[in-house]
Amino acid sequence: MAALPTLFKADARRNPNLTAMLQPLFAFRHGHTLGQLMSSIHDSPAVIAPRSVRHHPYFWPLVALLLLGLLWGYNWVVMKGGLSEIAALWFGALRTIIPAVLLLLLLPATGRSLRPPPMHYVIPLGLLQTAGFVGFMMWALQTGAAGETAVIVFTMPLWLMLMAHVVLHERLTRRQWLALGIAGMGLFFMIAPWRGHLAIGASLFAVLSGLTWAGGSIWQKKFGRRYRLDLLSVTAWQMLFGGFAILLAAVILEPWHAEWTSHLLWVLFYNIVPAGALGWLLWIYALHNLPTRIAGFGSLLIPSVGVLGAWIQLGERPGLFELIGIILILTALLLSLISRRN
Repeated sequence: MAALPTLFKADARRNPNLTAMLQPLFAFRHGHTLGQLMSSIHDSPAVIAPRSVRHHPYFWPLVALLLLGLLWGYNWVVMKGGLSEIAALWFGALRTIIPAVLLLLLLPATGRSLRPPPMHYVIPLGLLQTAGFVGFMMWALQTGAAGETAVIVFTMPLWLMLMAHVVLHERLTRRQWLALGIAGMGLFFMIAPWRGHLAIGASLFAVLSGLTWAGGSIWQKKFGRRYRLDLLSVTAWQMLFGGFAILLAAVILEPWHAEWTSHLLWVLFYNIVPAGALGWLLWIYALHNLPTRIAGFGSLLIPSVGVLGAWIQLGERPGLFELIGIILILTALLLSLISRRN
């Protein structure tokens, strides 16, 4: 395993748990592949420590996943509140470009190279996984309910299964086909064609957000294996290029509008630091220290917290059809996660 940077060594001597938490993250140095990292986790202090609760190998990654679910889940409420004070695409550009810069500054601090990944790989990834995902999400939130938007956007794993079946020729199980069918019924209730055009538009933008997010994952899976790339570097650079694409769209499509209140400053801070740079670090740490299935189950916490937070803070109480749609979609996500081939 790679040693911790000098900045963390003093704290690590006083608290061995800190070493167990941070060492896998700093092992993502230039030239280390994901497979090498996963194979080295067995030698991590987090794994060989006594199997008490606090020293269980999954304890700190699960804490990180829980914190991430709360931060990203509640952010749907935060973003919805901020859109009354700033134009949607301008908000989207700020909440991606600034965290990307913070992550880029972290690269040399952790011994990584600032050299960007191949442009023909990272720019399309940024257009799909950041520009499309965040841009359509902002438009959906502008007119749609925060909780419902969160649930529809997080149909992404289901679109990912379908795209992997078509593009990567990954065979779907019966359970996964069943999950897709249940999700389709859930989306029908969520989109509710009998409602007004405004509600339909918000739902369709949320669907497009999930689709482009899934498309970015397919691009990464299909072409990323050709290169030996650091995941943190790829995340930072694709966020930066995607953020600039959102900024360009904002300049063309939306007039600048912002009311610089203390509330807006709080919204921007929350999206840049806790839900932005810190959130991505927590996700990378959890993803590479937990089995994929456990990390997937943890991701279900995000739309659930979004629905609950919007209900409590924004008064967005789902109607009967919306509630049926939410239950169906969350059931479909659960089915997809427990499938053996997922």
